[in-house]
Formats: sequence, C-alpha cells, structure tokens
Amino acid sequence: MVRKLRRAVLRQWEDLPAFMQVPEVRAYWEVLDRKRTELVCKRIFDVTVSSVLLLFLIAPMAVIAVLIKLDSPGPIFYRQERVTAYGRKFRIHKFRTMVTDADQKGSMVTIKGDWRITKAGALLRKYRLDELPQLLDILAGDMSFVGTRPEVVKYVKMYEREYRATLLLPAGVTSMASIRYKDESRMLNGAGADKARIDRVYIMEILPQKMRWNLEGILRFSLISELLIMARTVLAVFGRAYE
Repeated sequence: MVRKLRRAVLRQWEDLPAFMQVPEVRAYWEVLDRKRTELVCKRIFDVTVSSVLLLFLIAPMAVIAVLIKLDSPGPIFYRQERVTAYGRKFRIHKFRTMVTDADQKGSMVTIKGDWRITKAGALLRKYRLDELPQLLDILAGDMSFVGTRPEVVKYVKMYEREYRATLLLPAGVTSMASIRYKDESRMLNGAGADKARIDRVYIMEILPQKMRWNLEGILRFSLISELLIMARTVLAVFGRAYE
C-alpha cells in the first residue's frame, strides 16, 4: 500500500508526459524522487485537513453563497479551466467574485479597481474567502494546500521548459509566490486597461518572478516548509507584510 502511494504521488521519470521529459525538469524531479515519503505525508495531510475544514466551514460557506446571489446575478461558483500536475486540466472551484462572463469582458488576470469585481467579490478577495471551495479540489487530488497556483491553459502553453517542473506536483492554494505577489493586481495597474498589454506584462514580467519562487519551493520542499508557508499565508491575509 505504501509503495503504491509513493508511486502515486510522483510518477516515474519515464512515465511523465513527453513535454516534461526535458533536462530542465530532470533536476527538480530528482529532488522530489528522494522525498517520496514526505510527498505521501503531504497527500495524507491534504485529505485529512481538507475533510475536517469542509465539515466546519459548510455553514459559513452557505452564508457566503447567499451573499453572492443577493449581490449580483449569476452562479455562485466560478469554474474556470486550469492546469495541474502533469499538464492535466481541471475546473477549479471558487466563489464567484466578478460579474458573469468576466473572462470575455477583459483579461484573464485582474488589476486594482477592476470594474468586473462585484461588491461582495471585493470583500471575499480581500480575505481570500473566494478560495474556500478549493477544499473540494484538494480532496479530489486536483490541488494541494501548498503548490504553484494553477494557471489557465493559455499561460501554461507559454511556459519556458524549466517552468514545466512546477507541473510535477498538484497546483496549490498558496505558495511563497502567492504571498510575495498577493498584490499582483497593483503591479498590473501600469499596463492600463488594454487586455493584450495586461497579458503581456503578466507573461513577460510577473510570471517569471513568480516562477523563480515556485521552482525554489520545489528544491526546498519539506513538510515543515509547507506548514510555515500556510502560517505566513494567514498572516498575509490579515495584512502583515512578508519580511
């Protein structure tokens, strides 16, 4: 059983998708290959904690769902296609914080003061409450508490070869990159309102910086470091700057 879990949490090199079997990814795979037992513990932690949190948070999540419906017309959840481990696509669970069909009305990323964000959505985003439904994605194995934030397909297609190493593990709810770039929308303000320009700034300037932290996170992976990232995320949500 343990042996099966060790294989399940990280594929053998020859079993990786062809686009990931490149020299730039190999070094990161070798690091994780030596930490399979910790990866098994990571998955057990994800399943256990997400299950408990769902039980305790079901009532608050129901209240949030009502607020969303009262605030603006549209669905309660936002189900956008994202990319997780090995390039597999899944539909993420998030509380809707923007107007219906926001993806067709602007860029895939948001900027400060984005007109598409609803009143209830602004509050949910401030405290990251919109991400509570991702507990379902963690339980399903599509995500983990800590890992590279799941990108949309169009951005993953533009990944440099080394960036593909972030697809060795499930996408995460939080990471060091998420903490350091929690005000990403402010950084995009200089791009103006032009959709193409916003995408260009994100791909050429912000994504490479975030990937530097994501890749370093793989090299330094440990259960202790992930618990510290989760704690720092809570502090960041409540306004404490990272030091």
